[in-house]
Amino acid sequence: MLRYIMMVFSVFLLVNFCFGEPAAMILTGDWTVDVLFCGQKATLNIDPADQFDVKAEKYDRLPLYNEQRTWNSELVLTQTKGTDAFPTSFALVSGSVIVRDGSGADAKTFEAGKDYKVFTQWGALGRTLESRIAEHQPVWIDYRYGKMRIDSVVLTKGGKIELRKGTPHIMMPEPPAISDDEQRLGNIYIKANTEHLDTNALFPILEIKFPEPEKIQGNTIAEQLLPKTMAKIYSGETLRILAWGDSVTDGNYLKNPNTDRWQEQFVKRLRERFPDAKIELFTEAWGGRGSGSYLAEPAGSNYNFKEKVLDSKPDLIIMEFVNDAGLKGDALTKQYSILLESFRKIGAEWIILTPHYVRTDWMGLDRERDIDDDPRQYVKDVRRFAADNRIAVADAAARYGRLWRQGIPYSTLMSNNINHPNKIGLKIFADALMELFP
Repeated sequence: MLRYIMMVFSVFLLVNFCFGEPAAMILTGDWTVDVLFCGQKATLNIDPADQFDVKAEKYDRLPLYNEQRTWNSELVLTQTKGTDAFPTSFALVSGSVIVRDGSGADAKTFEAGKDYKVFTQWGALGRTLESRIAEHQPVWIDYRYGKMRIDSVVLTKGGKIELRKGTPHIMMPEPPAISDDEQRLGNIYIKANTEHLDTNALFPILEIKFPEPEKIQGNTIAEQLLPKTMAKIYSGETLRILAWGDSVTDGNYLKNPNTDRWQEQFVKRLRERFPDAKIELFTEAWGGRGSGSYLAEPAGSNYNFKEKVLDSKPDLIIMEFVNDAGLKGDALTKQYSILLESFRKIGAEWIILTPHYVRTDWMGLDRERDIDDDPRQYVKDVRRFAADNRIAVADAAARYGRLWRQGIPYSTLMSNNINHPNKIGLKIFADALMELFP
């Protein structure tokens, strides 16, 4: 018993003596990492990416290869698709595709580059114009693909540094579970096509959660910039909230959109914080479009700005458009000034949600760590426009930018590996919105 008590006390001293000091994670080989924490050093051997062979997978036909298509090509190999049927970037192992006209030993093998082309990044392929594969001819395809994985560096109850291997997933890997009496020191992100680790795969945990700003009663953003909204919340008068946006707001890619969408999560929490408030939530969304698309639609259209947004008579409009991210400078000021004037004419208040981080190459990034500052000019210009015009901003981008500090590669929260946040990723929007309210 005494030995057990001393061991527990030693762990208590170890964890608390080093509290606030993150573990150092140092790459020492292609698949080895040294971890230094609280006077300890552990050398961890990381397993390479998990890869799997597929043999003679039948497809009824092979469409023509379209040079203009990328991630949404006509034929994507089945096992490289994610949870919502989107292809996973770089899941297909380069050079592994073999196409045959049958599954038996006597099947003819077609020639890559001559009979078909492969777009390795998105696991897609198609016939060439000179192909010997007929338009409606079935084909049997062999290929190799990989899954992503997040491994964790864990300080055990006994004070030992250990590696916990995560469960491979085609698109959204999660860190392995740990017990309440253990401490997660960091994560290691192994992509499907990882040939060897680099420093960008190492995610030492620098903070447990986003550092929420201190709230001063009577001086929160909502009390300053959304007085009509707060008045209705406190009085019990019906508050009509419009969630307006694109596919991220529509949420039809989610398994349970009625509970998992950011607006549903936000309003649920708002009702819990203000139990006497009477809140009506409704959604207007157009996948693949920006706010300017609504402005361009004629009267009578399914997405006409006046009829679908203004005529719904919202008290509060919360706008989410990751598809506005190409707007910047004068173009943003001009378009958002039109929106602001229109909202003020109907007496509606406005919250702008800054967008989540999307595919690294779309953002001009080559990594998922050390990315606190959003590189998109749109985000900078939205913050400036909002400050100049006293508009509330729910800064989801700022929260996404710090996920790496919590050991989370942000892309692992994308259900399509591109730009569709899953339930956890959408919770970040709700967090940003709740930050505004007392």
